[in-house]
Amino acid sequence: MPRPCCCRRVAGQPTCILFKPAGIPAASLREIVLTLDELEAMRLADLEGLYQEQAAEKMRISRPTFGRIVESARRKVTEALVKGFLLRIEGGVVMIDTVRTFKCHDCRHKWQLPHGTGRPSECPACKSRNIHRDEAERGPKGHGCGRQAHGCRGRRV
Repeated sequence: MPRPCCCRRVAGQPTCILFKPAGIPAASLREIVLTLDELEAMRLADLEGLYQEQAAEKMRISRPTFGRIVESARRKVTEALVKGFLLRIEGGVVMIDTVRTFKCHDCRHKWQLPHGTGRPSECPACKSRNIHRDEAERGPKGHGCGRQAHGCRGRRV
């Protein structure tokens, strides 16, 4: 029996969940499913340009696991593009982040911002630039997903 999948952290839901060749009805196309964690791995590696170690930390998984996920994702996307298949984005064992928590190291003020809004330049309370992501959101360093640390129970989306 295989090991259960570790819950992976993803930054949010994709804006589009279906891609297909133009002019061909979706019902007549073969479908490939790209999971949310595979999309997140490609986003971190290919769009943000992170090294695998950094990207794995963000997703709270090991570096070898990240490598397998991003390899699978690239294979699926390439196959869909080359062979003209429908690409659907859904599923996976993930925890979706909706907000990020920041902390000022000068006045200890904490605040949250939604994902996709960029990093704040200063603390809204004291205007200090000495701000960082909250330690609780960073996850355990080098210990897989740390599912007890962030409440994940390995649920599939």
